[in-house]
Amino acid sequence: MRSLVTPGSQGEALGRLVLAGLVVVMLPALPFGVYLIYPFAILTTWFHEMGHGLTALALGQHFEQLMIFPNGSGVAQSAVDSDASRLTLAAISAGGPLAPSAVGALLILASAHQRLWRPVLWLSAAAIVASVIIWVRSPTGYWALPLVAAVLALVAWRGKPGLARFALQFLGVLGAMSCLRDWNYLLTETAVINGRPILSDTGQIAAVLGLPHWVWAGVIMLISAVMVGAALKYALAEKRLRPPPPPPRLPANVLQFKRTKP
Repeated sequence: MRSLVTPGSQGEALGRLVLAGLVVVMLPALPFGVYLIYPFAILTTWFHEMGHGLTALALGQHFEQLMIFPNGSGVAQSAVDSDASRLTLAAISAGGPLAPSAVGALLILASAHQRLWRPVLWLSAAAIVASVIIWVRSPTGYWALPLVAAVLALVAWRGKPGLARFALQFLGVLGAMSCLRDWNYLLTETAVINGRPILSDTGQIAAVLGLPHWVWAGVIMLISAVMVGAALKYALAEKRLRPPPPPPRLPANVLQFKRTKP
């Protein structure tokens, strides 16, 4: 049977991304689908909380530990210097909701280059395992995150190229859609985490920088949309997907010489 799209074409790339999106959206609605996607839902929480912690480290603060709870919520505990600026506090708060979209965009970019498929999967698995050893301190994180890392490592090791690419796109779409899925959290000033009411990320930004929390929610969603949109535009560029033209064929009676560098 003839394929409906040309292998390596823009249509095929778009189809794979759409399929990844449908899997992310529809899987929870299928029988046992919520259990199949649960470890990957925990992964989006990991993206979020690691965003808080790594932003703190990047700004010279201290990332203490990461807790992930059975309902999928989580918290990153960071020690911030008493003289830290308001911009530092706001950046640490924004690092969480921006991280899933940033990681998703990077994974979508990587899916456009075949030489990156397996290395990025290996790198992702190694980063998850390292974080579990260094920062994760909760039972849910101890079993769910190593399970995801094992799946990624298995795909990188034994999976066919198409599966490796789909795995990157699946994770990329999962991260990219996280901001949309959590829009109600971004538009909430307070949240309940592990039974305790705390300021949401946008509520914390509003507390240190002013303006209503929903304004910062809009800024975060806009930045996320720009990152993901740019990644999709790059990954789906026709000139990048089109295979290079074959070298011209010379007549059989023409001698060819190749000069080699000394």
